[in-house]
Amino acid sequence: MSKSSSSKPDRKARGGKKAPAEPEKRHGKKAAPFPTKEQVLAFIRESPTPIGKREIARAFHLKGSDRIPLKALLKELERDGAVDRGKHRRLGAAGQLPEVTVVQIIGPDEDGDLWARPVDLRPDDAEPKILVIEDKREHHGRPHQPLGPGDRVLVRLNRTDADEYEARPIRKLESRAARVVGLITRASDGTLRITPADKRIRTEFAIDARGIHGVKSGEIVVAEVEPGRPMGTPRARVVERLGRTGEARSVSLIAIAAHGIPTDFPPAALTQAAEAGPAPLGHRTDLRNVPLVTIDGEDARDFDDAVHAQPDTDPKNPGGWKLLVAIADVAHYVREGDPLDKSARERGNSVYFPDRVVPMLPEELSNGWCSLRPDEDRPVMAVEIVIDAEGRKKRHQFLRGLMRSAARLTYERAQAAMDGRTDAVTGLLLEPVIQPLYGAFRALLKARQERGTLELDLPERRVLIDNQGEVLKIEARDRLDSHRLIEEFMIAANVAAAEALEKRRWPCMYRVHDQPDPTRVEALREFLEGLDLRLPRGQVIRPAHFTKLLEKAKSTPYSDMINSLVLRSQSQAVYSPENLGHFGLALSRYAHFTSPIRRYSDLLVHRALIAAYGFGEDGLDREVKGFKELGEHISATERRAAAAERESVDRYTAAFLSKRIGEIFSGRVSGVIRAGLFVALDETGADGIIPVSSLPNDFYEHDEARHALVGRRWGQVYRLGDRVQVRLVAAQPLTGGITFELIEGGGQDQPAAAPSHRPARPGAKGSRNKPGRPAGPPIHSRKAAKRRRR
Repeated sequence: MSKSSSSKPDRKARGGKKAPAEPEKRHGKKAAPFPTKEQVLAFIRESPTPIGKREIARAFHLKGSDRIPLKALLKELERDGAVDRGKHRRLGAAGQLPEVTVVQIIGPDEDGDLWARPVDLRPDDAEPKILVIEDKREHHGRPHQPLGPGDRVLVRLNRTDADEYEARPIRKLESRAARVVGLITRASDGTLRITPADKRIRTEFAIDARGIHGVKSGEIVVAEVEPGRPMGTPRARVVERLGRTGEARSVSLIAIAAHGIPTDFPPAALTQAAEAGPAPLGHRTDLRNVPLVTIDGEDARDFDDAVHAQPDTDPKNPGGWKLLVAIADVAHYVREGDPLDKSARERGNSVYFPDRVVPMLPEELSNGWCSLRPDEDRPVMAVEIVIDAEGRKKRHQFLRGLMRSAARLTYERAQAAMDGRTDAVTGLLLEPVIQPLYGAFRALLKARQERGTLELDLPERRVLIDNQGEVLKIEARDRLDSHRLIEEFMIAANVAAAEALEKRRWPCMYRVHDQPDPTRVEALREFLEGLDLRLPRGQVIRPAHFTKLLEKAKSTPYSDMINSLVLRSQSQAVYSPENLGHFGLALSRYAHFTSPIRRYSDLLVHRALIAAYGFGEDGLDREVKGFKELGEHISATERRAAAAERESVDRYTAAFLSKRIGEIFSGRVSGVIRAGLFVALDETGADGIIPVSSLPNDFYEHDEARHALVGRRWGQVYRLGDRVQVRLVAAQPLTGGITFELIEGGGQDQPAAAPSHRPARPGAKGSRNKPGRPAGPPIHSRKAAKRRRR
């Protein structure tokens, strides 16, 4: 807010808390204009707790006649996604936790501070940092109840930063046994301890005698944490042994156990899968003479999609194409409510690790009757799509058929064939099959470019391991035209599925990707201005705006950094029966249809299509109970799988680098937090931290807006995207944690005329010096800060 239109607000409007500046009284002699949307949003954002309409009206001195426009303004902020309305209709910045909520203690850090996580995060929420402030005095004659890992506590939150809170306990709730996965180690006193594999839990656990006996140092175990104890080391009861550290299977087993991913199928589900057999032609459309092919990765075992294309001979569609996308008919084998269905619903999706797959369906189906193997009859759900020369869809038609794959191709073989390097199989398929596929792909690509989709360039790590579980190398995955070809065919089929169900008024589990959070977009916009890059203002933001920005950034040293920041500004894609469109793909409707072997969402869409088109009795009812909750569940299992896969790659990467301690690597600053700088290495993509305590001697403050650490004394600045040279100090395969030491790079001098940082809020974490106190010598730890304050 500009100073010209603002004055100090009424402190009482916020329960005695200092509020942001606001307009003058509207009904006085110098009435200011009605507050703008930006002013009201700033007021809500700066509030440490959610607030009500009454507090907003009081702060801006709004009267009865202003209530209607204020209500309309707040509704507009909600529609934009800038604010959320929580309990008791109170407003907070989007993603802000409610003032009173339930958290679970995850353990003290090395300084003894107690940290917690919310027990119920929403689908698009990142995990915030919650510092628990215990009041150890007696209350009403009752002694203080100490809190420990695993305890569930009702707390009152006070936001101290964008994603940081202080929590003051209201009461301790009945605790559920929290699970911890960790390594058995021997302490200096000879007793055994459990060291957690989760790097966020920084406390060891004593082994409760009631657990599994005979565990030894070096074993990886699953344990249940006992509720908090008044004194001493927290205890945990070993309930499962996973193996020994260094074993080939231990890395993925840690992730599986830590996230509670089901691995064993119920006996009834296994029996049902074993009894499955070939599907008859019956009333299906016979597609066995169509040369459909599968194109997948080299290591793929489940082939659930096949494609075919040919020129459209209709003279009214010159240059057009006919596409056929055939998808394994999983609904034929997995019926709603049967044992296989219940198991698949619980898992939600398959989970892929470098050394194994935890499938959604038993192997007899996922790699057998539902896998489109060459020269074997397989039942499919298929869609025929007609596009014009510019890739625009003219019409589509769904059918239930029986197909026979002509070949199992890999991305590399298909691309090599198009590049003139054929083999015995692709040589025969090149002209009749492969070339038409690429012709249709080029048309679809035109339509994609015309829509203006979001085109992020984010390299993906690939971990190659041998039979003994040793990492051979870590490399970036190639991105070939053959990958994009399959992606465009699948998108076309997914769009057709959503449109078909919407037209026939049947329930659809949409894949939705909402508009980006306006708060994050504005923060990105402000940051880009410092790099002489722009995002448009005053208009609806579209994917093409981000893509244009990324194109401009390619010629700058900040390309990787801006790709990362654009990704962070986006909402998270989820499953929902309510259609919100797909922002990233610039599509008004979208549903997942093409991978029912590995995603339960796709199986739901198949069943809906079967019912909507009358293809059989195994479809989805028009009235589905709990459909919204089911969408939330499979969104959660998707996030669970992504976290487990990411952590597994991190642990393999740490294991690979643990043999190279002391070596120097090149990289780029990929993240900035108060605790230090995250650095991504060029060679492997490994992500590790440079602790703030190891940076050149100064006191560093975190400038959120500029994604930088700024030296208070010498004015050096370490920013997101800086090129650096680092020495590898530590790599922990158990946690996946990697620590670096800065050798050179970053640390540009701050221009004397420019402000070095935004003023720190009084008492904010990371400030470490109280307001008005002159800066003293550098302080690099919370313990040192506490000593200084004393």
